[in-house]
Amino acid sequence: MPPSLAATPLPINPSHRPDPTSSSSSVQLLRSLARSRRAHLAHRALLLFRSLHSSPSPPPPHFSLPAALSAASFLAALPEGRQLHALAVKLNLAPAHTVVANSLLHLYASCGLPDAALALFRHIPAKSLVSWNTAIEALASNGDHVGALDLFREMQRDAAGLAPDAYTVQSVIGACAGAGALSLGVYAHALLLRELGGAGDGQAVSRDVLINNSLVDLYGKCGAAELARQVFDRMPHRDITSWNVMILTLANHGRVRESLELFDRMTRVENVVPNAITFVAVLSACNHGGMVEEGRRYFQMMVTEYGIRPRIEHYGCMVDILARAGFIEEALDVVSGMNCRPDAIIWRSLLDACCKQNAGSELSEAMAKMALDVPDDAVSGVYVLLSRVYASAQRWNDVGMVRRLMSEEGLKKEPGFSSIEMDGLVHQFVAGDTSHPLSEEIYMKLDEIEERLASSGYKPDLSEARMVAGMDHTKGAALRLHSERLAISFGLLKARAGAPIRILKNLRVCKDCHTISKLISELYGVEIIVRDRIRFHHFKDGVCSCKDYW
Repeated sequence: MPPSLAATPLPINPSHRPDPTSSSSSVQLLRSLARSRRAHLAHRALLLFRSLHSSPSPPPPHFSLPAALSAASFLAALPEGRQLHALAVKLNLAPAHTVVANSLLHLYASCGLPDAALALFRHIPAKSLVSWNTAIEALASNGDHVGALDLFREMQRDAAGLAPDAYTVQSVIGACAGAGALSLGVYAHALLLRELGGAGDGQAVSRDVLINNSLVDLYGKCGAAELARQVFDRMPHRDITSWNVMILTLANHGRVRESLELFDRMTRVENVVPNAITFVAVLSACNHGGMVEEGRRYFQMMVTEYGIRPRIEHYGCMVDILARAGFIEEALDVVSGMNCRPDAIIWRSLLDACCKQNAGSELSEAMAKMALDVPDDAVSGVYVLLSRVYASAQRWNDVGMVRRLMSEEGLKKEPGFSSIEMDGLVHQFVAGDTSHPLSEEIYMKLDEIEERLASSGYKPDLSEARMVAGMDHTKGAALRLHSERLAISFGLLKARAGAPIRILKNLRVCKDCHTISKLISELYGVEIIVRDRIRFHHFKDGVCSCKDYW
């Protein structure tokens, strides 16, 4: 293992007078090593920086520090990065020197610390466009999509004289895709066209494969599959990523036949050779459509025709295809024949299938034990699934036992939230939320919805209520407060007439919320598009695009 800078303090004497002439070649070498994008050379860059700054005539630190920070960012070397940050503070270069501060922003983003990056960003006295771009990307790349969009709005409002460039907009497009923010994504697309058009090349967007791939992904993840297909069909050049993104987009939207037809066109007409990711998309399509025989055929095709060694993702898709269709024994055979160790996701998939197929508590408990034996951060999900098995069997004492066990082990169910974009702003709700400024109106609308649902004959499925022992009306109240119901109520209040209500949910939609979403789409004559953790659900005229198979 290459030596670490963290073991030895970086000696630099502020009284030394740097000699820019004699050190320029060393700084150039340092920069070349840092930009190499090779781990062993990036380590050499850090060692060279230490050597240079322990010499009698060190190079100017505002030239060498950014290069060293770039190497640390590439390696995600947080201890070394913090040491470099301390050195920059000691020399009054952070956050005062914008270039050094920007390099530090990139370091913290690369190390998965967006909050540290944002805190530093707030203290940069002279923020450049690079500062804003790096901070926005730090949030977007680390999953805080709403925070990235909020910072982009702040940039437009407060950064006088700084117009977003193509780098800004690319980050915003990624954040819009993550947050499901369609209208803001369309705005970002328009900005991108204007930015590149203003550079004297109005056709740049239509020719750029990477940009078009990100736009296909944007529209696909925002529930606008038609717009994604339009961008894809108009691309003059496509790479394998273009095909993969479009195939997966169609699969996730329940347009399974189109997805598989596109794969056939890709391989038979366009003669594009699929890769491992292509087959993840294809098997996902089979999974979403409950197409067991096709799933078997494509899995075999991947191995025999294209010589692709199955990965854990392929096995996961295949196990889910079989188990959800009731072929649990065959799914277990697939697991036993894997060339890698099953992960917790595969065991949770089997446990979920046991629950939905009413396979019995004994088999479900065995799957839960296997899932818990695999190190994983999502242990609480196993307990929640097991509690649903017990709830479906009306074994409420066992449900209570699972909840007590979770409490004793300090485990909490992952909090669910639903978000909806309206007029360019993302509104987020959690179960029982009362923090929204329009909460009173939202709950009045929810009361109205409940009355219309009851009049239509709807009765709640209490097995999907909060898993606690209690009276039926308590469980029904818990269902009523699920976050997607609040988002739908808000959407019915504020959406333009005829416009779809687009909702993003971080968890899989529950059975009861799926039922009421179908009913609401029919009772109110509105299309509701829900993107959950697994796929898209397009509710319209009382039916769902998933055909109740998810």
